[in-house]
Amino acid sequence: MSDRGKIEKCTLSELCLLVTDGTHDSPKLLSEGVPFIKGKHISDGFIDFEHCDFISYEDHLKVVSRSKPEKHDILFSNIGSVGDAAYVDRDVEFSIKNVALFKPDPSKVDSRYLFYQVIGPQFQAELLLKKSGSAQPFIGLDTLRNHELLCHIDLREQQRIASILSAYDDLIENNNRRIKILEQMAQMLYREWFVIFRFPGHEKVKMVESEMGLIPEGWNPCPVTQAVDVDPTTKVPRDGVKPFVPMGSLSPNSMLINDVEKREGNSGSKFRNEDTLFARITPCLENGKTGFVQFLPTDDAVAFGSTEFIVLRSRTVCPEYVYLMARSDEFRDNAIKSMSGATGRQRVQQQCFGRFFMAQPPFDVLEHFQSAVAQMFRLIQTLSLKNTNLRKTRDLLLPKLVSGEVSVENLDTEALVETV
Repeated sequence: MSDRGKIEKCTLSELCLLVTDGTHDSPKLLSEGVPFIKGKHISDGFIDFEHCDFISYEDHLKVVSRSKPEKHDILFSNIGSVGDAAYVDRDVEFSIKNVALFKPDPSKVDSRYLFYQVIGPQFQAELLLKKSGSAQPFIGLDTLRNHELLCHIDLREQQRIASILSAYDDLIENNNRRIKILEQMAQMLYREWFVIFRFPGHEKVKMVESEMGLIPEGWNPCPVTQAVDVDPTTKVPRDGVKPFVPMGSLSPNSMLINDVEKREGNSGSKFRNEDTLFARITPCLENGKTGFVQFLPTDDAVAFGSTEFIVLRSRTVCPEYVYLMARSDEFRDNAIKSMSGATGRQRVQQQCFGRFFMAQPPFDVLEHFQSAVAQMFRLIQTLSLKNTNLRKTRDLLLPKLVSGEVSVENLDTEALVETV
């Protein structure tokens, strides 16, 4: 009898050659070496190799003697940020810490098919009910190994389902690449115009001495606090449910603010569209957590968030300038040097912004700059919203395909994706 269309319950250990986890030791971290991946380096199904930690090759060999991640494996964050998962889609040497490792058995399950099961809403919801711990949530390896999930027996059917779902991920990854390029372009423009002073028409402007060094004539040097409001007064009503941004919603390398919550009250930082959220506490600041608010429905709408945000609002520049300046190494270094407090809980001292000087650009230069970068910022937000819709559609389709409610036969993948 053919296994086509047949679905059975299987435990994770029955579908995998190995279910284990990475090291729990803390090898010395380096600025370069072998990538050392933790839960915080896993997001949206991908591994962030660009902003990860590194260890020596000698320490790497010790770690992989316990668990060696390889292409087609699945990583699952089972400590701390429980539920984040990623698919290893390349041949690259790296080690893992406090992250579970699933090695699918190719004779029983397609690795991509299993990955979509792992990130699917049913798998996630069932496992999150089994997590232990409060300060540091975790899911034990035995719980993972014995966890049951529905699985098609026919490998070809698994592969067909995986290819349908992969079409969504391909679009998401393509959008992510565009977002990254757009942000890099905006940052390069900021640096070219306002740090190196190679703005359009700079050849005709005389450079003059100032306390900042050579700056264009007519660009008045001033502390940031003259051009930017730091933690401006913003009224957020106490009653009713409002958008709330926790620290985890900020990215270390993007302006995007994701996973916005809904909460009552108004305790914390308060902001509106076009404000910049700047992490004030270690290690969030050093990691680069900075966001640009553009998710609110109207410019009159307000939101609140973590008490560990410093809100920066434009006064005499433009909102995009403020965000890009907050991302600059010079601005961040100034803030980091001001940090004080107990080890592990150090915070930026607000007076540091009065010690950071900038050259106030003339209105026509700012207007030209904003017209160039504002559309980049808007496109980044549009692409992010498209990704959100793609993920929602993929996650709605997954359980229907796995349960057999929707047959893979004659399913037009391109038509499905185009409807998103």
